[in-house]
Amino acid sequence: MTLRICSLAFVVATVFASFLPLDLPLATAQSQMLQDRKALADRAIEMGNQQLSAKQYRAAIQSYQTALEIYQDINNQYGKGYALIGLGYTYNSLGQYQKALESYQQSFSIFKQIKNIKGEGYSLTGLGIAYSGLRQYQKALESYQQYLTIAKQIGDRNSEKGVLMSLGFISNSLGEHQKAIDYYQQALEIAKQIGDRNIAGDAWISLGIAFMSLGQYQKAIDSFQNSLEVARQIADRSREGTSLNGLGDAYNRLGQYQKTIDYYQQAIGIFKQIGDRNGEASVLGNLGTVYSQLGEYKKAVDYYQQAIGIFKQIGDLKAEGKSLNNLGLVYDRIGQYQKAIDFYQQSLAIARQVGDRTEEAASLIALGLSYNNLRDYQKGIDYYQQSLSIFKQVGDRNGEGLSLGGLGNSYHKLGNHQKAIEYYQQSVAIFNQIGNRDGAGKALSGLGLAYQGLGLYQKAIEHFLQSLEIARQIGDRDGAGITLNNLGFLFVERNQPELAIIYYKQSVNLRESIRKELLGLNKEEQKSYLETISTGYIILAGLLLKQGRVIEALQVLDLLKVQELEDYLKNIKGNDRTSQGIRLLEPEKAMSSQLSAISYEQIPELNQKLANQIQQLPKSEIDKPPNYLQQLPQGTALLYPLILSDRVEIILFAANTPAIHRSVPIKKDELEKLITEFKNNLVQGRKDPSDDGFREPAKKLYDILIKPVEDDLKTAKTTTIFYAPDGKLRYVPLTALYDGKQFLIENYAVNNLIAYILTDFTPKTSKQPSVLAGAFGGKKGEKLFGQNALPASLVEVSEIGKLIENSEALIENNFSRQATEGQLPNYNILHLATHAEFKSGDPDNSFILFGNGDILRLREISELKMPNIELIVLSACETAVVKSGSGVEILGFGYQIQKAGAKSAIASLWSVSDAGTQSLMQAFYGYVKQGDRSKAAALRQAQIDLIRGKQFSHPYYWSPFILIGNGL
Repeated sequence: MTLRICSLAFVVATVFASFLPLDLPLATAQSQMLQDRKALADRAIEMGNQQLSAKQYRAAIQSYQTALEIYQDINNQYGKGYALIGLGYTYNSLGQYQKALESYQQSFSIFKQIKNIKGEGYSLTGLGIAYSGLRQYQKALESYQQYLTIAKQIGDRNSEKGVLMSLGFISNSLGEHQKAIDYYQQALEIAKQIGDRNIAGDAWISLGIAFMSLGQYQKAIDSFQNSLEVARQIADRSREGTSLNGLGDAYNRLGQYQKTIDYYQQAIGIFKQIGDRNGEASVLGNLGTVYSQLGEYKKAVDYYQQAIGIFKQIGDLKAEGKSLNNLGLVYDRIGQYQKAIDFYQQSLAIARQVGDRTEEAASLIALGLSYNNLRDYQKGIDYYQQSLSIFKQVGDRNGEGLSLGGLGNSYHKLGNHQKAIEYYQQSVAIFNQIGNRDGAGKALSGLGLAYQGLGLYQKAIEHFLQSLEIARQIGDRDGAGITLNNLGFLFVERNQPELAIIYYKQSVNLRESIRKELLGLNKEEQKSYLETISTGYIILAGLLLKQGRVIEALQVLDLLKVQELEDYLKNIKGNDRTSQGIRLLEPEKAMSSQLSAISYEQIPELNQKLANQIQQLPKSEIDKPPNYLQQLPQGTALLYPLILSDRVEIILFAANTPAIHRSVPIKKDELEKLITEFKNNLVQGRKDPSDDGFREPAKKLYDILIKPVEDDLKTAKTTTIFYAPDGKLRYVPLTALYDGKQFLIENYAVNNLIAYILTDFTPKTSKQPSVLAGAFGGKKGEKLFGQNALPASLVEVSEIGKLIENSEALIENNFSRQATEGQLPNYNILHLATHAEFKSGDPDNSFILFGNGDILRLREISELKMPNIELIVLSACETAVVKSGSGVEILGFGYQIQKAGAKSAIASLWSVSDAGTQSLMQAFYGYVKQGDRSKAAALRQAQIDLIRGKQFSHPYYWSPFILIGNGL
C-alpha cells in the first residue's frame, strides 16, 4: 500500500523560502563587487528553489551549483552551506542518496564551524532522509535524534513534530512498531497543540500503518477514519484519497473484501479527479492484490497491468519494478513459475537500473522462491545468497532473516539437514532480535523439519511446538495449520497414530476455517512444508480407516477433494459445511490440551492412553454423521474410493444406514496400470466396435470397486450412486464396469461428485427445458483452428431444436464467446457441441473452443454469468490419462461450472464419434423433454438405449459421458 508518510523532507521544503543567505555587512566600500556577486548567488538560489518546487531537478542542480561556486569564491560560508542543502534535497528527490549524503555532510560541517544551530538542524534533517534512502536506518535515527535535541533546544515546535514523524517512520521500517507509535503520538499531540491539522492528518495515517504492522486492525481503522475526517475538514483531497486507501488496506487484512474494494475504488476516484497518477496506480496495484487473494487472478493481472502502464507513463521506474514483482507473485501463486520468473527478472533489472538495492534483493528472494517451487534448489540457493549479501550491505535485518530462511528451506529440500539447521538458526536469531515473531515462527518450523530429517525427534517436537505457539499468539492460522500437519507426520513416522490424528484433525480444521473466509494465504519464501497439504488429508483418512472410524474418514475424503481443487485452481472458497472441519472426539479434546509441551519419552504412554479412551466410546458416538450427511436423499449412496500405496479403501454410505468400508489389497502402480488398460480397451472401440477386450479389465475393476459393497448397495435399495473417484480413477467411467453379465449403468444411475460437501442439493423448481446450443461445425476432413471439423455437431444441435421447442442454435462462426455469453440468461440448458480439452497441470491448458476460434479457459468458466443455467453439456470434450495426472482437471471443470451458477454438467472422457454422440444426445434430450426423470436418470436411460441397440452398443460410444454435480 502506498501512503504519503510524512518525514522531515517537508521541513526542508517549507523552510527554503525563508532560509536565504543573510545580508552580512561588508568591510569596505570596495567590496561592492563582492556584494554584487553575492546578489547573483542569491538569485541563483531563488531560481533553484523555484525549479525544485516545479520538480525541474536537473535545472535546480545547475542553479545550486552556480550559487555554490559563487559563495565559495567570495568565501560566504553561510550561503555555501545553504547551497549544499539545496543540492542535497534535490539529490534526495532524485533518489541519488549517496550524492545527497555528501552534500549534507559538507553543509553540516560548515554550519557547525560558524555555530549556526538552525543550519545544523536542516543538515541533520537531510542526512536522515539520505540515510533512510540508503536503508542505513541506524545512522538515520542518529541524525534525527541529534536534530530533535536541537529543535527542542531552540523551541522549534514545528521542526520537533516533523522529526518525531521521521523517527516514527524509521522505527516502523525497522520493525519497531510500538516505538514508532510512541513517536507518532508525540507528534500528533504537538500538532494538536499548535493547530497544525496537516501534520495531525499525516500522524493519523502513520499511526494507522503502524497499528496494521502490529495486527491491531481496528485501531488502524480508527486512525485512518480520523485522518479521513481531518482531510475532509481542510479539503485536502490527496490526503483524503490516502486515508481511503489505508482503510481499504486495513479491511483487507480483516478479510472484509467488499469493504476493501469499496474504499479502494473511492480512493481511485479521488486520485483521478485531482490528477494524481501515482496515487491512482498505487491503488490499482492494491486492487490487484485483493483480487489475487480472492483467487480472481485474471482481474488481479488486469489491475497490476493497469498500474504498470501508468507508472511507465509517468516515468516512475521504481514503482513499475515493484508492480512487476507483485505481478510475478500472482503467477507464482497459480503455479506458473516460469512466467513469474520472467516478471521477477524484469523487476530485478529495473531495481538495478535505479539503484534500489532493497527492491533488487526482494526480486532475488522471489526468484529463489520460484526456483525452489520448480525444484531447482541449487538455483534457488544462488538467488537467496545474492539477496542475503545485499540485505547485509544495506543493513536490512528483516530481509536478511528472510534470505536465511529461504536458504534453510532449499538445503532441507536437498536433504542437507545440518546446513539447513545452521541457516534456520541464524534466521531465528535475527527475527528474535528485531521482534519479527512471524518470521521467527516460520524459521522454527523449518528447524523442526530439519531436526526430524536427522532423526532428532525431541528437538523436532520442541521447535514445532515453539512455532505453533507463536503462530497461535499472532493469529497466523495458516502457519499454525502447516506446523500441526508437520507434527502429525512426525507421529505417523513414530507409529503413534492416535496422537497423529489429533494434529492432523486440527490442521485440517484450521485450513477449512481459512478457506471459508478465503483469506489470502501466506506465500512466504521461507515457509516449510513437509509434503503438499493434500497429502495430510490422505494420511489422516488412512489412519482413521485403519481404526474403523469410517464417517470421520468419509468427511476427510470429501474435504480432500476440496483441497485438491485448491492446489489446482487456487481459488476455492469454503462454506458452512467445510468450515466445520472434522469433529474432535472428547478424549481428543482433553488430550490436545496436554500437548503444548511434551517430551519424546512421554509419547508412547500418551498415545496408548488416548487409544484406550477412544475404544471405550460407544460406536454410535464415533460414527455419528454430521448434519449435512444425514440429509442424503433416499435411494442414493455415496461411494468414495481412496487409493493408497498398498491398497484401495472403499467407503460406502447410504441414507439411514451405518457407513462401511472395505479394504482391497492392490499396489497403486498395479491399479493405475489396470486403469490405463481399461481406458485403452474402451477407446479401442473407435477402430473395432466388435472388440470386447474391455471386458476383462472392466470386470477386474468391478471386483475392486463394487463387488466388496455389492450386497450393501442392494440392502440400501440404491438407485443412484454418488461417486467421488480418486486419482486416475477419474479418467475412466464407473458406468462401464462389468459384473460378468451387465454393465453397472444397467443397475444404477451414476452421478459424479466434485465433493458432496460442496454440492448444492436444494430442491429445484420444475421448468420446461430451454436450450442454447452451439455447434463447432465445419466440413468432413477439414481442420479449423488446429482441430478436426465436427460436421455432425450441426445435425446434433438441429435435432435438439426439433426436440426442445424453446431452443436456439449458434453455429460455426456465429458460435462465438460473446454471442454465447449474451444469450446465457435466457436458457436453462447450455449445450456445446464443440472441442474441449481438460489437461492436468496448469488450468490455463484446459479450454473450450468456440466455432469462430474463441477460447474459454478453465479458469475463466466461473466468471460466466448464467443465473438460470441448470445443466451444461459438453458433447465433444476429452481428457487423457497422463503419467503424473490425478484427474483434478475434471474436478476443476465441475467446480468452475458450479461456481458460475450451474447445477451440473455432462462431459466426455474421450472424443467420441460424431454419429455416436448425436445418437446419445438425441435420446438424452428426448427423456429430458418428458420431464419425469432427473438429468442423471435421463442420461442413464439414453446410455441403456445405446447398449441395447446395435450400432453404438460398444461402451466406447456411450460410457465416456459422465454427469458431474447435482443431477437429481
